[in-house]
Amino acid sequence: MDTTVKYDFSGRRALVTGATRGIGREIALGLARSGCAIAATGRDEEALGTLASEIAELGVECETRAADLADPDAPIALARWAVNGAHCDILINNAGINRLERLVDLDPQHWDEVMNVNLRAPALISSLIARRMIERRSGSIVHVASVSSVRGFREHAAYCASKFGLQGLTQVMAVELGPHNVRVNAVGPTVVLTPLGREAWGDPAKADPMKARIPLGRFATVEEVADTVLFLASDAASMIHGQILLVDGGFTA
Repeated sequence: MDTTVKYDFSGRRALVTGATRGIGREIALGLARSGCAIAATGRDEEALGTLASEIAELGVECETRAADLADPDAPIALARWAVNGAHCDILINNAGINRLERLVDLDPQHWDEVMNVNLRAPALISSLIARRMIERRSGSIVHVASVSSVRGFREHAAYCASKFGLQGLTQVMAVELGPHNVRVNAVGPTVVLTPLGREAWGDPAKADPMKARIPLGRFATVEEVADTVLFLASDAASMIHGQILLVDGGFTA
């Protein structure tokens, strides 16, 4: 699915977390193709430089900052950087990690890492960015959640807990921020074969039964998820608020 110039984000600026590869990278590029200035973050500084160069070729500004959102101090520092002397019209909380293990083998450090990146960071970043959006009485926040926000999967205890929490956070934010004309939504993809997705679902013995449960018979593409995020961030979704839009091929039907 082509995300090129379906929406007009000219004059707007977006912070995209986890922007160095996969879904986040495609979201950043899709926004940039539609005229949006980008503040991009991720752990890979070299990949951020490559992304910035590609976006510069599109004729829009791209600032970058390397950050590991598992670090407890990183989310607030990142949010302050993003709004230092600049507005932020769109926030895409995309960064996410997983640690595959059964509940009975749960490593407390893994649990904390997943929660820090997948839930704590979006909450803290949103808290600061939303204050500025409230001042401007305008803004759109999109969390990249998962079908794991509404269904449980084996070996995904920390991941599912974090994504269920992210869906709850989305609804609370919608209730609190809606009166200030700040919209908040989430996207819930099924399996997407990003590096994270391949780690969990790369084995055909595991992937094929999952595909068999999806009426469309396949996993989602990075472009399909990014296009849904762009839709929710855009004025085309001006009355969609507090929702999780599942991109799951009918898995939950």
